[in-house]
Amino acid sequence: MVLEAVRGWLRNEQDKKLTASSQPVSQAIVTQSHPSLSIPGRLIDVGWLATRLGTPGLVVLDATVPYGPGGPDGALGRSHWQEAHIPGSRYADLQRSLSDAAAPFSFAFPPAEKLAASLQALGVHDGAAVVIYDDFLNMWATRIWWMLRAIGFTNAAVLDGGWKAWVAAGKPTESGTGAATPAAKPLSVRPLPSFTDITTVQAHVAGQRQGEALVCALPEGYFTGADKVGGRGGHIPGSINIPAGSLLDAEGRFLSPEQLRTRLAPVDGASSVTLYCGGGISATVVAFALGLTGREDVKVYDGSLEEWNADPSRPLATTG
Repeated sequence: MVLEAVRGWLRNEQDKKLTASSQPVSQAIVTQSHPSLSIPGRLIDVGWLATRLGTPGLVVLDATVPYGPGGPDGALGRSHWQEAHIPGSRYADLQRSLSDAAAPFSFAFPPAEKLAASLQALGVHDGAAVVIYDDFLNMWATRIWWMLRAIGFTNAAVLDGGWKAWVAAGKPTESGTGAATPAAKPLSVRPLPSFTDITTVQAHVAGQRQGEALVCALPEGYFTGADKVGGRGGHIPGSINIPAGSLLDAEGRFLSPEQLRTRLAPVDGASSVTLYCGGGISATVVAFALGLTGREDVKVYDGSLEEWNADPSRPLATTG
């Protein structure tokens, strides 16, 4: 079955990432310039992008971090990108330049100034239109989209179905290192609360956040404890399970808004939603999907089970 196949992919996810950065932003806030190309929504299709390649101000980013013998491998991702990519795209290295290397977990959301500088190096600026894609369930693309959201950058979209959809549609590809990135232009930082940390989740477990939903985005096997993250099986007590893969179709595209509302109905009555997974990557798929249905009161626990499970005294449940 399709869902089982998706879950199979996600079971390879050793996850990544890290505790949400709450560091103050010292970068001056400037007025955002008008983009030369406006993104019509957070999700765009292959046809929209194909007719706009080469448009001034368009920045296309490949966010894929494939799995190598030792786990997620950004260097392998860059190598794959050099072999074949959407024309004009650039490789966005989530494992290195777009993460906080000083953090104790992988793929940590970095301080805003560092993130802004790394994005500028990729050509992102206030007047840009950004399209992000990957070749694995949209989760790497939604991760970068969610990071852009966190600094207040809104003229961005995920390519629905990613690289596989592009190739299946017979669209052009290219190889090589690509064109040189132009000189950095201003990129404003206007923080929008998008990540949360372990203290919020601990408050959930202690029963101090009644009415708020805590959601595990991992496949059911992880939720029940059959599969493990960091040597431990189960879910954070009080959480419910909405697997990221259940929100996609057989081709890896997001379900229709109507279908998404049905799949996401368990959180309808919640006053807000906190999402987690193995390490804050696939949780952004669910966060992104909630936005497609119009819900924005959502945060991602950046450290997720990678952080939670590091301390064996933190409880896990296998039922309920």
